Amino acid sequence: MKVLPFTIPVPHGKTIIVQEEIMSHFYPHLHRHAEVQITWIKRGEGTLLAGNSMHAFKAGEVYVLGANLPHLFKSNPEYFDDDSTLVIEALTVFFDPVGKLAAMFNLPEMEAVRSFFEQWQTGFKIPMQMRSVFSGFIDRIQHSRGALQMSVFIEMLNAMCGLTDIQPLSAGSYTHSMTDPEGMRIASVYNYIMHNYGSALTLEEVARQAHLTPNAFCRYFKKHTRLTFTAFVNKVRVNQACKLLVNGNLNNIADVAYNCGFSSITNFNYTFKNITGKAPRDYVNDYVGTVKIKGGIN
Repeated sequence: MKVLPFTIPVPHGKTIIVQEEIMSHFYPHLHRHAEVQITWIKRGEGTLLAGNSMHAFKAGEVYVLGANLPHLFKSNPEYFDDDSTLVIEALTVFFDPVGKLAAMFNLPEMEAVRSFFEQWQTGFKIPMQMRSVFSGFIDRIQHSRGALQMSVFIEMLNAMCGLTDIQPLSAGSYTHSMTDPEGMRIASVYNYIMHNYGSALTLEEVARQAHLTPNAFCRYFKKHTRLTFTAFVNKVRVNQACKLLVNGNLNNIADVAYNCGFSSITNFNYTFKNITGKAPRDYVNDYVGTVKIKGGIN
């Protein structure tokens, strides 16, 4: 399986790959591969970078990532502390619809399934009300063998085609080919931004990560992410701010703003509302109200 900086071994005689992870944190580098990936987050939380978009993830959620979609499940900073005892746990199913399974996906009976995954190359998250159904499918696939495993797998794909109200994880398609050097370069840039968003990032220092001049880097970055460098950094910072605001980890909105790399409260408020559609305080109030409703509190 071709990826940017990472390869998942394919067991001999297998067309469906099941991978269980129990580690101190998720694999920390942006990567992609030819296989479609279906991941059940059993433990852990952080930020999912998928294509050019970011999403907070937490335990219990199930994500579907299209073939060749660059992605990174970045664990929260506390998972990387030297004295951390936190653990992540995930169960993932990989399959390549144009590899060994191509003959099956080309059957007339599989036309709807094939069309569905071609349409959702950008990936999506399984709706909350269906999480238990699909985590159950993944668990059954892990504990099945042979024809029974294939039967459960097909049943899961068929159920997935019937989902409604799903939203793409990424704003663009990533089915185009990318050489390994290109992939390593953009991965290096993404990882640098994801690890240093809290500081005053400059175009010059990030361009150095790609070994490009600032002007060449701007063109390169826009080509591969469909976003300007500034827009991407702002999305990373606002995504982190959303998590800090709802978790109540910091004392006030100003602390959140400066912790996420914003140089002023005015700029933070403007950027936050431009990306989320809400002012920071309204975002927190809406979140608290939603939690109360779900918890049955009047």
